[in-house]
Amino acid sequence: MAERPQQARQGDDVQPVPAVIAVVVNGENVLLVQRSKPPDAGCWGFPGVRIEPGETVYEAAVRELEEETGLNAAAERVLTAIDVLDRDAQSVLRHHFVLVAVVCRDPVGTLAAASDALDARWFGLDEIDNPALATSPRVLELAEQAVAG
Repeated sequence: MAERPQQARQGDDVQPVPAVIAVVVNGENVLLVQRSKPPDAGCWGFPGVRIEPGETVYEAAVRELEEETGLNAAAERVLTAIDVLDRDAQSVLRHHFVLVAVVCRDPVGTLAAASDALDARWFGLDEIDNPALATSPRVLELAEQAVAG
């Protein structure tokens, strides 16, 4: 049996939370929303949400996309899963999200940021690859993979 990796200080009651991010592709562009809430407030990232009991990752991605942006799209495939570990200044774990990245295509509807996003818009890969653009971790990597097919 594999040993657990050594961790920095753990929060006593923190449990991993399953969630999805919708990586929406429209031609050579991807949809990003500007977060209004911590831990990535002000950063651009993919629409994301916790998975509800009984909901598939595809259903959760499509639901959140519509709720957060007003768009509907076809959930195509799982791109990858990533861990997001949020720690305080003393390295105590505050949140642990397991994000399943779901590629969505063929968006329809009128794009509009909902109350939990400051803004929503389409970005080309060259725009995301700009150090002046504050993004959540791995946004460029995931966008490149999704656009590449």
